Amino acid sequence: MSRLWGVVRGGWRLFAMLAVIMWSMAAYGVDRSNRRDAVDRALWLQRACRRVLRVLAVSVESRGEPAHGAVIVSNHLGYMDILILAATTPVVFVSKKEVRSWPLFGWFAEKAGTKFIDRNKRGDVRRIAEEIGPVMLADLTVVLFLEGTTTDGRGVLPFKPSLLEPAVVQGWKIVPAALSYIVPAGRSMEGEICWWGNMTLLPHLLNFTTLPWVRATVSWGRPVVASKDRKILAEELHGYVVELKNGLAQGN
Repeated sequence: MSRLWGVVRGGWRLFAMLAVIMWSMAAYGVDRSNRRDAVDRALWLQRACRRVLRVLAVSVESRGEPAHGAVIVSNHLGYMDILILAATTPVVFVSKKEVRSWPLFGWFAEKAGTKFIDRNKRGDVRRIAEEIGPVMLADLTVVLFLEGTTTDGRGVLPFKPSLLEPAVVQGWKIVPAALSYIVPAGRSMEGEICWWGNMTLLPHLLNFTTLPWVRATVSWGRPVVASKDRKILAEELHGYVVELKNGLAQGN
């Protein structure tokens, strides 16, 4: 009976989520105030993500002061991280170019002002740096996932330093953050929240909708001014994120 109820719950939530997505897409096209500039687009994304999280029964706790007008560096567990961070504070993401081709998600990412990077082109970092500059001047927050991929949440991969170059050159403020999730007993964060390895998006998302509830936590660290060599800075930030993550594990 519980399995049947889970399927019914998943079906309803999937329908409701699609309704929210379609409503948000329509609002973007009809109401020009949602797309006048980078700030408007980030706020539009924030509202959409908050609605989706409510539909999926995902609650969010923020420990510490959310970042504003800074660069966020965080661990990366899956697509839920994007909704959590965007719902918490208006942000612009830097993402791998493949995300642009994802159904629905890619459209949202592009309209929200995501900066897509080709990780196979070393010179693409310079272009991203030029595009991030106006975002920072608008007092928005940029999100970098420096692990370069998603994980099962048990550890934090070494941070790739290349994307930190613009922050080092401009002296931008960087805020480390750590994300963690709690699911009901008998369910698995590693397998049902984290999206990593060879997992396929649609089956994972369909299963996610059957979870009775999810509790997400974002732990914010103290701002760091990017005034060091990018490799040294990457190691330092990695240490901060690991420390924040361990703090969440102990608190849970």
